[in-house]
Amino acid sequence: MSRHFLRDDDLTPVEQAAVLDRAAALKADHFALRPLQGPRVVALIFDKPTLRTQLSFTVGVAELGGQPMTVDGRLAQIGSRESIADVTRVLDRQVAAIVWRTYEQANIEQMAAHSAVPVINALTDDFHPCQILADLLTIREHKGTLAGLTMTYVGDGANNMAHSYLLGGATAGMHVRIGAPGTHQPRADIAERAAEIAAHTGGSVQITDDPVAAVVAADVVITDTWVSMGQEAEAGDRKGAESPFAKYAVDGALVSHADDHAIVMHCLPAYRGFEISADVIDGPQSVVWDEAENRLHAQKAVLSFLLES
Repeated sequence: MSRHFLRDDDLTPVEQAAVLDRAAALKADHFALRPLQGPRVVALIFDKPTLRTQLSFTVGVAELGGQPMTVDGRLAQIGSRESIADVTRVLDRQVAAIVWRTYEQANIEQMAAHSAVPVINALTDDFHPCQILADLLTIREHKGTLAGLTMTYVGDGANNMAHSYLLGGATAGMHVRIGAPGTHQPRADIAERAAEIAAHTGGSVQITDDPVAAVVAADVVITDTWVSMGQEAEAGDRKGAESPFAKYAVDGALVSHADDHAIVMHCLPAYRGFEISADVIDGPQSVVWDEAENRLHAQKAVLSFLLES
């Protein structure tokens, strides 16, 4: 039975650490592992806009010795033109793994339920676990460790990034803080699951509507766009001067409350002047370009881990 990576807590703390170790090794030697030698094919399905995900998985599959096959979700129309189950039964007889960037989490879970090969969540409305692995790798590179560090995410606490930071950070034994408006806080079941994990890893979970309290003495400060894919119609309300997110902008004033050696992260694309100021994202504390590169190494690590499993 294949292992899948659909949400951050699909990896145990020990497995997550092993995947991050593997990612670091693959960053040092891009061709150290060739599990897709042949080449074997990996299907990359994109229903949502993509740059970093398509780039990093395409390069990653090739560096693992395989052949990436990009599937345009608009053409495939999975779930409407054909059922998810039928598409999966066609794919898994010909490919070594399936990577899907889509909308509903329930859809990728349905695909995994019917797949004989690993299925990887390249982003859904609920989670973005590959991004969090890349972020944890980046933090570890710059801080030397993960367990015991305070990682703060500010902005839209109800989106997939906040959910994945909760689960992935707790799995790593970090103290995860979410600073978000009361109207845009994480799903209760996900916050509860993160707290449950943290109780076993030595981490903790804190959710607040006070951005300064969230950032005080933090080792890592993170934000994301206030307008996630599928929310474009709400852009005016989310980005305006009266936006509930305005006071959560990661600017110099907010970052000044963090630890003096704090690093700043953003999964991109970034909208300077809204969720993050230009002087911060382009400044000395920003590690966003390392973060973007590390998508490649983290995804190669988790893909090769699943293929071996």
